[in-house]
Amino acid sequence: MTTSEAERLEALWAGRFGDEYVERNLGAYDERRGFWRSVMASVKPRTVLEVGCNVGGNLQWVAEKVPAPNITGIDVNQRALAQLRSRVPGVNGVWGSARDLPFEDQSFDLVFTMGVLIHQPDESLPEVMDEMVRVAKRYVLCGEYFDNETKEVHYRGHSNALFRRDYGGLFLSRFPGTLNLSFRGLLTQADGFDDVTWWLFERAGQTG
Repeated sequence: MTTSEAERLEALWAGRFGDEYVERNLGAYDERRGFWRSVMASVKPRTVLEVGCNVGGNLQWVAEKVPAPNITGIDVNQRALAQLRSRVPGVNGVWGSARDLPFEDQSFDLVFTMGVLIHQPDESLPEVMDEMVRVAKRYVLCGEYFDNETKEVHYRGHSNALFRRDYGGLFLSRFPGTLNLSFRGLLTQADGFDDVTWWLFERAGQTG
């Protein structure tokens, strides 16, 4: 059986390459509190899912406003999930693929990614986006590297492993009538991010 690009990349992140990423970035999230405080104050979710949660560098700040048992992170790397559970005691750390989320439809008030869609090849990106929207009850947020056109960036010795795209535009074009854009912004190193563009979407017809 031929291994797909999506399967190859998932295996990469699940193995030594992903373990090295975990260790390299353990202390890289301290400045993110301000951003997540602002998002939580605006969105006020009761349940949250991060797709590609890694060590919980985002969810540790979400947990200041949302009880840990109402927070779920999913990732393919077991070492990352162990770190997540240590950072956010009581959180639901789930091993699994972003292409096939093991959750019911509209299970979470807020579903988000931060620097995860950039690692999806063309073949799997639509699947991941579909799954995010499927399990989101109200809000979808993504923070990714932006470009007007799809551009591959060689990433730590690997090709076809990182892409800059207009991810917000892709969500809007794929889900017309389902998602409305609520906000778009830029997160810099001062915010604890590496010049990441973020988009917040809300399901159409949701109020109050």
